[in-house]
Amino acid sequence: MSESRTMPVEAVGEPQNPRVGGRSQASGSPETSPSPAPARWVWLAAWPVTAVFVLSNAATPLYVLWQRDIGFSKGTLTVIFAFYIVGLIGSLLVSGVVSDRLGRKPVLLPALTLAVAACVIFATASSVAALIVARLFTGIAVGAVVSAGMAAVTDVAGQGRKRLAALLASCAMVFGAGLGPLLAGILSERVPAPTVTVFGVESVLLATAILAVLRMPVRRPAKAAKGAWVRVPGVPRGNGLQLTLGIAAFAPGITATSFVLSLGPSLLSGLLGTTSRIVAGAMAFAMFLAATGVQFAVQKLRRHTILTAGAVSTTLSMITLIIAVQTSSVPVLIASALLAGTGQGMGQLGGLSLLNHSVPPQQLAEANAALNVGGYIPAGILPVSAGYLSDAVGLTNGATIFGTVLMGLAVIGSLVVVASRHRVSEPA
Repeated sequence: MSESRTMPVEAVGEPQNPRVGGRSQASGSPETSPSPAPARWVWLAAWPVTAVFVLSNAATPLYVLWQRDIGFSKGTLTVIFAFYIVGLIGSLLVSGVVSDRLGRKPVLLPALTLAVAACVIFATASSVAALIVARLFTGIAVGAVVSAGMAAVTDVAGQGRKRLAALLASCAMVFGAGLGPLLAGILSERVPAPTVTVFGVESVLLATAILAVLRMPVRRPAKAAKGAWVRVPGVPRGNGLQLTLGIAAFAPGITATSFVLSLGPSLLSGLLGTTSRIVAGAMAFAMFLAATGVQFAVQKLRRHTILTAGAVSTTLSMITLIIAVQTSSVPVLIASALLAGTGQGMGQLGGLSLLNHSVPPQQLAEANAALNVGGYIPAGILPVSAGYLSDAVGLTNGATIFGTVLMGLAVIGSLVVVASRHRVSEPA
């Protein structure tokens, strides 16, 4: 994509008011190059986000193999998933603040190295403990890239390409999340030593991401802000509404896609009578491909319109999910997955765009972390709860209850966005 000279500049000021909770606002200059980087670097800066998110879901189709070889229950599988969320949330409490103070590279390089270590552990795992450690490392790496990695894309893009930066950072996340299970599903059924092959390929992708970060044209902040290094991430005072609107649309969307990732294979098995890892991976890939494509389609719309459409799409996804499980319809289940993907994609793009436009660059990584904390907490709790509930009342009833609850949250999110449409300014 060539750099456009007609794109309107969305000037971002550096307000002097204090942070929410009394934390002072950063005084250092943003970690950006003194002149705009070439357009290709805006795209290359998004590659580490994609590479790590490929890892985030690559293990999903392979758990059935580990269950067969190691021998553990569905409850234990839920515990392994929980450690991924623990690592992710723990990383978000630190990585955004550290990135804004020390720079993007000091956070991204250790995170990518940890992701490579996770690949090695996954490839050689012979115990539940090894899987727990690998998922914990994966969660830490993902937490770092959704805060520091996405902020790095904005830094490289510069002031005049903030919309492009938000679009590429968001698409890099969802495309990687979809590519991971598809790649793992195909390789695990077509090549020998599936776990070694899958994570060997992913290690190569991560190695190229490390090279991209090493050469990325970003610089360290001139001065470091004061305050606690480990804290619940937040935004500067006056930007709380933007964060709330982003979470209102993004959280239901990512919770819907998390449900498809966790229980989608079980639903397919019940509806189709198949345990094919390729079919499960293909449905996840289609879901995130929809999340990627819809962001390019709506990028020129007003942010409130994007957020509202995202919440509506998630609501429709839950309606079709309930219909799918009640009627045992595979086409309707696929439609539900696609709507979930578009819901997450639009909610994520709208939330990131609001923060990119309103938050100073030297605090953007922490703001990104705050958005993702708000999204991943329900995305971790609700699907896991639905899994345990399904064990008790059956998959059909469990999925129906989950769909009803999340549909209510999505409707509330859309109402919040609509009610605030005159309170947040849109750029010309």
